[in-house]
Amino acid sequence: MIRWYLCILALACSGSGAVRSVEITERTSILNGAYERVVGRVHFGMNPKLAANRIVRDLDLAQLNANGEAESAADFYILQPADPAKANGTVLFEVSNRGGKGMLSRFNFARGASDFGDEWVMRQGFTLVWLGWEWDIPASNATALHFTAPHYRSDAPREGLVRAEFTPEKSGVVMPLGDRAQDAIPIGKPVALYVRSGTDSVPRQLPASAYSLAPDGRSIQMPAGFEAGMIYEFVYQGAGPVVAGAGLAAVRDFIAYLKYGGEAEGWTGSRPAVKRAIGFGISQSGRWLREFLYDGFNAAEDGRKVFDGVWADVAGAGRGSFNFRYAQPSRDGWPYINVFYPTDLFPFTDTDETDPVTGISGGLLDRARAARVIPKIFFTNDSSEYWGRAAALIHITADGKRDALLSPDTRIYFIAGVQHFPRSLPFAKQGTRYTIDVVDHRPVQRALLADLEAWTKDGTPPPPSVYPHIAAGQLTGLAGLKFPAIEGVTTPRHPRVARRLDFGPEFASHGVILQEPPKVSGAFPVMVPQVDADGIDLGGVRLPEVSIPLATFTGWNLRAPERGAPSEIAEFYGSTFPFAKTKEARALVHDPRLSIAERYAGRDDYLKRVDDAASALIRQRFVLPEDRDFVVERALNLWDALAK
Repeated sequence: MIRWYLCILALACSGSGAVRSVEITERTSILNGAYERVVGRVHFGMNPKLAANRIVRDLDLAQLNANGEAESAADFYILQPADPAKANGTVLFEVSNRGGKGMLSRFNFARGASDFGDEWVMRQGFTLVWLGWEWDIPASNATALHFTAPHYRSDAPREGLVRAEFTPEKSGVVMPLGDRAQDAIPIGKPVALYVRSGTDSVPRQLPASAYSLAPDGRSIQMPAGFEAGMIYEFVYQGAGPVVAGAGLAAVRDFIAYLKYGGEAEGWTGSRPAVKRAIGFGISQSGRWLREFLYDGFNAAEDGRKVFDGVWADVAGAGRGSFNFRYAQPSRDGWPYINVFYPTDLFPFTDTDETDPVTGISGGLLDRARAARVIPKIFFTNDSSEYWGRAAALIHITADGKRDALLSPDTRIYFIAGVQHFPRSLPFAKQGTRYTIDVVDHRPVQRALLADLEAWTKDGTPPPPSVYPHIAAGQLTGLAGLKFPAIEGVTTPRHPRVARRLDFGPEFASHGVILQEPPKVSGAFPVMVPQVDADGIDLGGVRLPEVSIPLATFTGWNLRAPERGAPSEIAEFYGSTFPFAKTKEARALVHDPRLSIAERYAGRDDYLKRVDDAASALIRQRFVLPEDRDFVVERALNLWDALAK
C-alpha cells in the first residue's frame, strides 16, 4: 500500500512546483477506520531564478544542487478521511507553532496533541495537515515538526547582526541566546551586552570583562548575575546562516501540491485530493500567516491561489522574524519580553494606509491583490491582544484618529473578556499578580471555522465583523480608560507599543540587520477597548460568562513581584476580578460594581439569562447549536465557584 501511495505522489510531483519527493514513514488507520494518519517528510527544490521565488530573502545566496535548485525538507503530518465520500474537500492547514500541533485542542476540545477530543473537525470531513517550517526547532524535540532550510554558499555574503533579548524570571548567571528552547543562531563574533531597566530606558553597555560565552555555545554567563525583571540584549555577528524564508515557500508549495499536484487516484477518486485550503494559525502562527500574505506567498509558483481562506488568530498587529537574514522565528513581541524585534511592522491594515511620520503607504494585501489571490480572511483577537499585541492597529488609521476600511473579503472578530489562550477553572495565578482569566472561547472558534468553511466553499457570508470602533466610543487611549476603582487593582501603564524601529539601511530593502539594538524613532498610537461599568471590554463578541457576568474579566494582568518589573504586563494572561456576593460585602471594600445578589435572584435566574445569551450567540452564528450545553455548563460551574 505504501509503495502504491509513493508512486501516486511521485507522479503528482511533476505538476506540483517545488515538491520533489515524499517519504512516508507511517500510514495508520485511526478513529475506528474513519480516518487515516499519514506521516512523513517532503523534499523541495526551489529555483532561485523563478519570479515566484524571488520573494524568499537570500535564496539567490543558497547552496544549489546539480539542477540549480536550493534544497529543503520538512516533516508533514496528515489526518485524512478514509472514505473520500465523507471528505468535505477542504484542507485545514495549521501553521505549526514552534513545531507543535494545537488545532485539535481548539476545534475538538481535545486535551493535547495526541487526543482527538470530541472529533468535531473529523465529523465535518476536513483533511487536517501540518508541515514543519521553522528552522530553529531543536533536534532533541522528537515530537515536533522539523524543517531543514537551505544553507548559504561558502562564498556568499553573510554579514548581519543578531540580538538575543532576555528578561530573567529570577536572578541567575546564565543567559540563553535562543528564544525559549529554540536553537540559537551560531556566534561569529561577540559585539556587546546591554541592559535596560524598562522598555523606555536607554540600553547601557556592560563591560566585556563582565561576561563570557558559555561552554555550550548557546548561552553567555555573567558571574555577577543577571537580575530578575531587567532586559538584557546580547549583540553578535551571526555565523552559519540559513535561508529562513524557505519555510514560507515550503508551506506554499506543499499546499499547492495538495490542491493541484496530480490526479491522486485512490485519495479522492479521479479528482484532485482537495478543492480548497484554509490556513489557520495561533499566535506566532497567526503572525506567520500575516507575513505569508504580505510577502506574496499566497500565489503558487505558477500563480494559482494557495489558500482560499486564511485565519490569523490572536496575532494582533504583528508579522515577525520569518523572512530575512538571521531571522529568529520564535521571537514574538510582548510589552516586556521580546520587545525590540521586527514584529509590529507597518503596514498593519489589509487596505492601503499611510504612515503620518514617514509618508510611506501600503497595505497587508498589496501583493495578494496584485496577483489576484486574495483569500477569505478572518482576523480574530481577544482582549489580551489589544493590551499585549497592539491589535487595534489592524482596524484604525496609522494616526489613530479614525476607523480604517476593511477589504470586502476580510472579517475581524474581537472576543471580549478573554486572554491569549483558553483557560478553565480552578482559579490560579501563573507568575501573575492577579488571578488569571478563566473564560474558554473555543465554542466561538468552532462556530467561526464552520463560518469560514462555508464562505470558502459556498460563498455563504459569515457574520459581520465585530470589533471596537473609534466612532462608537469603543476604543480609547490609556488616559480615557474608565476602568472601575476596584480595591487592590492597578491597571497597566505600559501596554504593547508598536515602535518605529530602525535596523539599519539594508533591512527594508534586503532583509539585513546592521543596527542592533535598533534605533527607536517614535511609535504608532496605542488604543485599547473602552470598558463598561463592570470593567469589561466593549465592542466584542461576549460569551455568557462575560455578558452575564459574575466577575470582571480582562485581557491584562501584571507580573508577580518575584519575577521583577511588577508594574509591567504579564504576557499571555488576563485577570478575573470576582464581584462581591452581597451588597453589604461590596460596601465593605467600596466596590462600585453591583454584587451578585443585586444582579441575580438566584441560580435559576442566572441560568435563564445564560441560556438566553447562548441562544443569541447561536442565532448570530458565533456558537454552534450542539455546543449550547458546553457553554451553559461552563457558566454554571462559574456560578458554583463564585456565588455559593
